[in-house]
Amino acid sequence: MPEQLDDAFKAADRVIELTGGDIRLGLPLGLGKPNRLVNALYRRAQDDASIRLDIYTALSLGRPAAGSDLERRFLEPFADRVFGDYEELDYLHALRKDQLPDNVRVFEFFFQPGSLLRSESAQRRYISVNYTHAARDINARGVNVVAQMLAVEGEGDARRYSFACNPEVTLELLPMLKARRDAGETIVAVGQVHHDLPFMGNDAELGRWYDEMDIVIDDPKAQTRLFSTPNMPVSLQDHFVGLHASALVRDGGTLQIGIGALGDALVHHTRRREQYNQDYRRLLDALELPEAHRELIGREGGDRPFELGLYGCSEMMTHGLLRLIDDGIIRRPVYDWKALQAECLKHANCVPGLELIDGLRRRRGIRSPLPPEHLKRLTDFGVLRRGITVEGNRLRLPNDDSVPNDLDHPDTREALETWRGDSLNGGIIMHGGFFLGPAAFYQRLRELDAELRGKINMTRVNQINDLYGGEELRVLQRRDARFVNTAFTVTLLGAAVSDQLDDGRVLSGVGGQYNFVSQAHELPGARSILMTRAWRERGGEAASNVLFSYAHNTIPRHLRDIVITEYGIADLRGKTDEEVVMAMLNVADSRFQVELMEQAQQAGKLRHDYRIPERFRHNNPDFLRRLKAEAGADAFPDFPLGTDFDDTEQRLLKGLTWLKETVSQKDYLKLAREALLHDHDADAHADELKRMGLHEPDGIRERLYQRLLLTALDANRG
Repeated sequence: MPEQLDDAFKAADRVIELTGGDIRLGLPLGLGKPNRLVNALYRRAQDDASIRLDIYTALSLGRPAAGSDLERRFLEPFADRVFGDYEELDYLHALRKDQLPDNVRVFEFFFQPGSLLRSESAQRRYISVNYTHAARDINARGVNVVAQMLAVEGEGDARRYSFACNPEVTLELLPMLKARRDAGETIVAVGQVHHDLPFMGNDAELGRWYDEMDIVIDDPKAQTRLFSTPNMPVSLQDHFVGLHASALVRDGGTLQIGIGALGDALVHHTRRREQYNQDYRRLLDALELPEAHRELIGREGGDRPFELGLYGCSEMMTHGLLRLIDDGIIRRPVYDWKALQAECLKHANCVPGLELIDGLRRRRGIRSPLPPEHLKRLTDFGVLRRGITVEGNRLRLPNDDSVPNDLDHPDTREALETWRGDSLNGGIIMHGGFFLGPAAFYQRLRELDAELRGKINMTRVNQINDLYGGEELRVLQRRDARFVNTAFTVTLLGAAVSDQLDDGRVLSGVGGQYNFVSQAHELPGARSILMTRAWRERGGEAASNVLFSYAHNTIPRHLRDIVITEYGIADLRGKTDEEVVMAMLNVADSRFQVELMEQAQQAGKLRHDYRIPERFRHNNPDFLRRLKAEAGADAFPDFPLGTDFDDTEQRLLKGLTWLKETVSQKDYLKLAREALLHDHDADAHADELKRMGLHEPDGIRERLYQRLLLTALDANRG
């Protein structure tokens, strides 16, 4: 039984005592880090150079940092409200500044996107690894302490613990650590309780692993705000990417998506497909898609509501996926029994009864006469009611009658039809590895009733991101899978970049993206969909995100499948290089198409007399704005899944984003001078100015800030 402590610093001292001060600490990614314990260990190492602390983790979460004084004025009040007393990770602050003590090292396999580009130590110690291999590689580096935040339910002897938000790598790592412990190594497992962390059952519940814990901490000072990731605005570009992607989701299929605005856009338009189908199809018609694209949608996806529903299988369970569950779009259950899963694929309405029993028998899931273990499986899954037992060559019924243990006997068949279950049990509509999202997402998870919570299984990462170790069952469950992820750059030949810049610096990490792309090529009926914006703007300069080539790729071109930009769908699977180039040109922004086409021609990848079809020679923001005006703004909300920003902050966010994206360094001073000379209606933006502390500017700097902000707000009015 674990040692119970109520102070994280006492627990840190105990860990140091057990390990002799040589600590190789494994932490889960994202939300599940026990920050107070980690900070206690870090501070002990700061104070005592004889302690060696190596930290192995991913996605260390910290408050967003402002890049300018204007951003600081916006971010700090917002962060104080949203993050509250969230306990920051001490090592992360030092890591960002390359100021870790010599006896502390941090190794990560996924960064908070863009947050550690300037940290040399973080870049040097980054471990590039597929998510499915993370536990293996952490274990190989000799991790001897594993620590995680735990959810708790119940009191006293009835208290239960859950890995909650992060069972994914932990469930892979714990058996490896147990083997090393059994072989004589010192291994320390620590859990830190957080009472607001949503409790998740099924595989996430500790169960037998509770006895493998050495220390469980329930520290009142650790009950600070959970880290949340506020929903960011969904741009018009994002909306059209999500619209195209939503039409490739097949009814009755499987859905995986990642976090971010593009994922939110996909969820929004998938919901509109279900809830406002006429408006949804009218918008698709307005895109004037070529016949080949319409055929692709008809063959691979659809534009109608979901009659069968979807099954969710995503390493990250997002706020958007939970919305799809609440809407009843994700509702197709899968079962951890191959014969039952196969039968439920055959029948749209899989219900208990003799037909199902006969089908299970034909698939050799059960046999006649029924052995006790087969009868138990039938009752566990709700095919039969509980209370039936095997007694020799007869079946004892709940009313104490008995019938022959022969599934072909008329009396037995009549009795089993009488005692069939009301509905099937054990169906899972969502498998997830970890969750992270806005505060409203955590609140909704806490509010789930027991029935719906039981249909969500947070589990180990390899069960989700891989097929090995259960291929036959997973192939049945993951019918018509759509693995939808994002990239920041794609090449004309179909490679994709999502983790690293061309100079070698890591933005984020590979995570599970490669796993899902590879899986899409193995599963029958599955497709990998990579979403990207066709272009970006920074400092007034527009640049294409579709390039002829790039010095690095995350997804190699031999795994190319489907790429979507705001301008359409490029189906690349099985195509020649020339066909791929032509498809990619069709989804590129027209401002860059000619240059890209010429590069492909010079490289011998495209014939010299090729002309881009007329339909795709007008891929530009004006085309999207026209479609938005025709469809109405309701189809394109800035925050389709809600937001933590109030109305004033939403207007400010638009203005500040406009300054950052459309004003270059060389034009900034020019704009500033013009802003000082130009009269603005300050009263029209009184709330925004007050929120930024610029309603009564003090000095030339604040007056300049005020005028710049007013210029940006006027530019984005309406």
